Amino acid sequence: MRALWLAADGPKFEPPSADDFNLPPIFGDVTKPMLLVVLSVVLIAAFFLLASRRMKVVPGKFQYLAESIYDFGRNNIAREQIGSKDFMPFVPLILAMFTFVLVNNIFGLIPILQFPTMSHIGFPVAISVLIVYPLYHGVGIKRHGLGKYLKKELFPPGAPAPIYLLLTPIEIFTKFLMNPITLAIRVFAAMFAGHLILMVFTLAGEFLLVHGEGILKGVSVVSWAFAIAMTMLEALIMVIQAYIFALLAANYIGRALAEDH
Repeated sequence: MRALWLAADGPKFEPPSADDFNLPPIFGDVTKPMLLVVLSVVLIAAFFLLASRRMKVVPGKFQYLAESIYDFGRNNIAREQIGSKDFMPFVPLILAMFTFVLVNNIFGLIPILQFPTMSHIGFPVAISVLIVYPLYHGVGIKRHGLGKYLKKELFPPGAPAPIYLLLTPIEIFTKFLMNPITLAIRVFAAMFAGHLILMVFTLAGEFLLVHGEGILKGVSVVSWAFAIAMTMLEALIMVIQAYIFALLAANYIGRALAEDH
């Protein structure tokens, strides 16, 4: 983007960077992402409470939307990944994670708010490491017992004995370290990179319009067109990443509960 410099002594375009995601506190130690997390919980709770307040056999649009989201989390994520025998106790968790990540992602497209909370890695890491990680190991240990669970996790059946010298360290690294980290990094990286790209195209268009001369002012329209296109793509990615986060969490739980353990 430094190619957009107009002259050695003229205004220069300063592209956005990771520092732009470090928002200053609004009051005390409270930052905008913290408030957005609280707001998301309030919005999600209010949405489902209002939608279920007066349930009807023939649902209205509001009730239908809530039921569709619930049905998606229940059947398309929890049931498919955990199994029809065990999925019901985990439906509230899976639905909560899906809607929570989704709403916090979508905040990045809402005027004034305009910040995807999951672009701060601490939030997805907290969900992954403090909730998903202990839960799926916990339910696996509860069902199969500690010894049997660890044996099946670290010594997959069917491999020749010498192979375990290589396979077991990989399983330890994957199951007890990489799974929670990659679960968090997926949504964080997508939200961070997507928001950064939108900032680049938007600010570049503004810079060219204000400081550009001649044809460069026309190029600003192209930059904003790319920003609009990327916004639509980012909206799709926000939904997909929320789905993937909940899907993988349910998959980990399903694997821990699987009978082959």
